[in-house]
Amino acid sequence: MLDMEKLVSLCKRRGFIFQSSEIYGGINSCWDYGPLGVELKNNIKRQWWSAMAHREGISGLDASILMHPKVWEASGHVAGFSDPLVDCKKCKHRFRADQLSKKHCPDCGGELTELRQFNLMFKTFMGPVEDETSVVYLRPETAQGSYVNFLNVQSTLRQKLPFGIAQIGKAFRNEITPGNFIFRTREFEQMEMQYFVKPEEDEKWFEHWKEQRLKWHLGIGLNPKKLRFHEHGKQELAHYAKQAVDIQYEFPFGWNEMEGIHNRTDFDLTRHEKYSGKSLHYFDDETKQKYIPYIIETAVGCDRTLLACLSDAYCEEEERSVLKFSPCLAPVKVAFFPLIKKPELCELAHKLQDSVGFHYLTKYDEGGSIGRRYRRQDEIGTPLCVTVDFDSLTDQSVTVRDRDTMKQERIGVAQLVSVLNTKLGLS
Repeated sequence: MLDMEKLVSLCKRRGFIFQSSEIYGGINSCWDYGPLGVELKNNIKRQWWSAMAHREGISGLDASILMHPKVWEASGHVAGFSDPLVDCKKCKHRFRADQLSKKHCPDCGGELTELRQFNLMFKTFMGPVEDETSVVYLRPETAQGSYVNFLNVQSTLRQKLPFGIAQIGKAFRNEITPGNFIFRTREFEQMEMQYFVKPEEDEKWFEHWKEQRLKWHLGIGLNPKKLRFHEHGKQELAHYAKQAVDIQYEFPFGWNEMEGIHNRTDFDLTRHEKYSGKSLHYFDDETKQKYIPYIIETAVGCDRTLLACLSDAYCEEEERSVLKFSPCLAPVKVAFFPLIKKPELCELAHKLQDSVGFHYLTKYDEGGSIGRRYRRQDEIGTPLCVTVDFDSLTDQSVTVRDRDTMKQERIGVAQLVSVLNTKLGLS
């Protein structure tokens, strides 16, 4: 299994992920995505958006982080979104009570306080006066934005069931015990799709999206041996769910949830109808009936997916460490090198880099030996490297080196862009 310390070190060293506010000593469980990390994250989001929002019957949405406080009363978060919390009287460490197997502190053996419930929502105030009338919350999930916009989307696009609303956005949870790098954090990004269906078709669509979502994870290159379904038993089901299944990935710290697929029935729309006083019934033109649709939700953590991709791609070989990303996810697609730092070679390498255009991110590197430059690109997951040498000036060909096999082949400059696109799966 991958040593998490090695992965965290690589992420810092190569500009994927930094500790937030590091020069001030950092802030617990908050992370900044560096130049390569933000490219990797954006590539993951593009793959998800293309698969989920660019298909017939699903539309995109970008709802506000701050919402009317009644939204969170209707959803049940104000009353019930809490974890059981205990503190150690001796060492002052804090724990979730449901994760302890004994009644004493696992760190020092000290006595624990009485259990109390701890609400996970971040609370703030809107306006100049800080009182109960101005309380708002940072959203703990993006899903509610889709539910309260159900009528807006359905009516403006004249959608018929089944249809979906897709959304990518930040969410915030004041976790008691965050950890495992970016796996569990207080600020995170979700990629969610809410699919509105006829009540009698809920089980069919649940199975459909369960299989579709597994195919997506396989499609971005994750190892099928490290993916599995986990069906929720009766004791695990959330209060709103009729059926739920997790897609789990075997992280370095064990099997854990990466995505959830839930049959939320009509719970959410019914609650918002009750609290808002606005009818959220759907009129079925075919049956001439009015009813509240059921919702099949697919909710995947962007940060957890990124951690899975990093874990899956990391490989240590005899002379190198390498990130074997799928080309669709690799932050840098192609690197261009002059064999040595000579003006005529540098000029041609820059010219070839420019010929690729802005279709994907490329890098130019002329520092150090060619072997060291290859290793640097291997460690950040660049699939292809193009090297210009003195023969290139006469025979108009260059060397293209493959990251995974390390094999090299000679390619004519005229065919270079086409060959690169084919190798990257872009043609």
